[in-house]
Amino acid sequence: MTAYDVLRVFCGPYGGYGKELGVVRDGSRMPERDERQDFAAKLGFRTTVFVDDPERGVIDLYTPALRPCFAVHACVGTAWLLDVPELVTPAGAVGARLDGEFSWIEARAEWAPPHTLRRYAGAAEVDALDASAPAGAGLYAWAWEDEAAGRVRARALPGGAERAGEDEATGAAALLLTDRLGRALNIAQGAGSQILTAPQPHGWTEIGGRVHLER
Repeated sequence: MTAYDVLRVFCGPYGGYGKELGVVRDGSRMPERDERQDFAAKLGFRTTVFVDDPERGVIDLYTPALRPCFAVHACVGTAWLLDVPELVTPAGAVGARLDGEFSWIEARAEWAPPHTLRRYAGAAEVDALDASAPAGAGLYAWAWEDEAAGRVRARALPGGAERAGEDEATGAAALLLTDRLGRALNIAQGAGSQILTAPQPHGWTEIGGRVHLER
């Protein structure tokens, strides 16, 4: 079995919650795309990263079903693990930095897969949504907890054909929401995850969160 690390990305303040990520630090042990796709499917994480050059931060990403060009949580977690100033993804170069307990990357909204961003009147309405009911493809339900402070309550509900279950921490949707609102956000998502964002010049957005090495 190829060695790999398991991280949780966008953890809460006490290290819990977040989204699991698999990282194969030595991608040279599995160079073929078909092998990588099969391995990612066996692991079953929403994303598995293969590191092809740890010094330059060159990475390759796979879900259980396909090879995406980019994934926010995968880059935030891998940047923390490798401690590099940049990651090179199929979508493009991603700036990275560590700031205290948070790992940050810079990304572009056009790299994110589409999500339906639906605003609700308050956090209680978001909390009351039924995750077992069909919600439409990629529904990101959100509401202001404190608009002046940029605090958001959000949940990513399953929908469409895949119905993979509620997503505890969705970096792509956080990226799209930040791009739409044009302001820094502190997002409490799922049961206890936290995602921080901040718009940057020229269409870039910084996204940060805590990362925990699970095994």
